[in-house]
Amino acid sequence: MSKVIVTGAGGFIGSHLAEMCVELGYDVRAFVRYNSMNSWGWLDRSPRLNDIEVISGDIRDFDSVSDAVRGCDAVFHLAALIGIPYSYVSPLAYIKTNVEGTYNVLQSAKEHGLEQVLVTSTSETYGTAQYTPIDENHPLVGQSPYSASKIAADQLALSYNLSYSFPVKIVRPFNTYGPRQSSRAIIPTIASQMLSGKKKIKLGNLSPTRDLTFVEDTAMGFIEIFESDGLIGEVTNIGINEEISIGDLCDMIASLAGVEVEIVPDEDRVRPAGSEVERLLCDNKKIISETNWKPKYDLKKGLEETIAWIGDNIDLYKAEIYNV
Repeated sequence: MSKVIVTGAGGFIGSHLAEMCVELGYDVRAFVRYNSMNSWGWLDRSPRLNDIEVISGDIRDFDSVSDAVRGCDAVFHLAALIGIPYSYVSPLAYIKTNVEGTYNVLQSAKEHGLEQVLVTSTSETYGTAQYTPIDENHPLVGQSPYSASKIAADQLALSYNLSYSFPVKIVRPFNTYGPRQSSRAIIPTIASQMLSGKKKIKLGNLSPTRDLTFVEDTAMGFIEIFESDGLIGEVTNIGINEEISIGDLCDMIASLAGVEVEIVPDEDRVRPAGSEVERLLCDNKKIISETNWKPKYDLKKGLEETIAWIGDNIDLYKAEIYNV
């Protein structure tokens, strides 16, 4: 049984991944951000909490990261700042968290002799698709400070493999959605407004397309990549190889929720023109050929579960406020 640590385990994908690791028999340690309320994020509500060792710290602090990874066999590194709009406000925060934080994980894991580190990337590193579907050889384009920080983190991780022969894998999910996702993401933004009874839904650009993967499929992709004998020093996409525009996605959510709404353009939600990623469509041949991974959820099934969860937890969302 491997002892694994999940950084960012209190977050959306991290909490699902930590729970899935427990279910599969791993010995799981969770690294969550220290706060004065002693909140462990979504793990506070997890039915698996009693099976998870939780450590609070700060991914930007080398000492706390080093202490947390000691004694583990592998790291799933998910801790990051991920909101694109706020990266325009504070680029330095993204450098410190996403780049320096990744350094702290890599160096700590190297010093303690861990067997494997999985670093979480993002499809935003590709920028607007120059060809589709987007495979792992697609050029990297930092169209936002967020994506630039993730490109830097990925390259730093790959350098540890090339320079030190350290076992690093880059996991590059396309857009993930599902229960527990915050309203900074497009699906909760749409669904929370609708389920709060609003008839006019405020959105930004409706034309960009996204490849959407349900969170359980994304989490299983991490585990399949981890368990693979190959993929060391490589990037592996996770996505379902389907795309939908934001406008069509809004229509689909409205139909599944059984409501009629009007979309109202909101300039505050529109990215700067050069920063908008217009199209993302995943080439998932690599993960399918190199592992046993296959997505279990199509978009309709995943949206139904997500909408139901948001409806049951609508009090957690401030639908009237744009979440930068």
